[in-house]
Amino acid sequence: MSQIIAIHSFRGGTGKSNLIANIAATMALQGQRVGIIDTDIQSPGIHVIFGLNENKMERALNDYLWGRCDIKDAAYDVTHTLIAEEGNTGTVKGSLYLVPSSIKAGEIARILREGYDVVRLNDGFQELIRTLKLDYLLIDTHPGLNEETLLSIGISNVLVILLRPDNQDFQGTAVTVDVARKLKVPKMLMVINKALPNLNFPDLQQQVEKIYNVPVAGILPLSEEMVMLASKGLFCLHYSRHPISKTIKGITEQIAGLVVTR
Repeated sequence: MSQIIAIHSFRGGTGKSNLIANIAATMALQGQRVGIIDTDIQSPGIHVIFGLNENKMERALNDYLWGRCDIKDAAYDVTHTLIAEEGNTGTVKGSLYLVPSSIKAGEIARILREGYDVVRLNDGFQELIRTLKLDYLLIDTHPGLNEETLLSIGISNVLVILLRPDNQDFQGTAVTVDVARKLKVPKMLMVINKALPNLNFPDLQQQVEKIYNVPVAGILPLSEEMVMLASKGLFCLHYSRHPISKTIKGITEQIAGLVVTR
């Protein structure tokens, strides 16, 4: 049964797109058919990690929302990006598709000015799952709470909430958790990102789980290697033995272990 995984943060700059890209890559490497939709239409960016630029993006989510194409026509097969590091000629067991949002200023301005039909967006989620025979659909949400975010959270089987160990993040995340519970999201997981390495991770995990009564699936340390990579590829491929990659694999396994119905 296909699973919809919404990955959300209340504030921007948490590293959400990198987390989504690496979870999706890990799933595909394990043999799953995975799709990503970038619904952060106001500030899209996950396409950069997969080497897509404006010249390569003939169609985007915006085109589907305006009725210019079917959702599958805006899906790019990015499985080839999973071939790790130079010289590796291995094969990938699964498949990975990305539906990017347009980075054209005019398209972004139109969304901000006119909005779009969120019902059509929901139909697109289901159509993409069906036409590409996806095991998992990962939704890269817009930070904060708006109509699109509420839809993505409301239809998800699993909601992964990303936050930093920061008081502003803590307060905003409390709002997200409360909304998710009102929307009756079947399962929630927390991921803490950009934690200083000298913090006591077990104590931090215990603190966050006590505040929100939601399990913490993993804590990712602030990493010089992640900063240096600067979204030029998938971290889990460039640094496969790094503690962050191992934690992401553990998070992925926890998500995969949750077969949730709505």
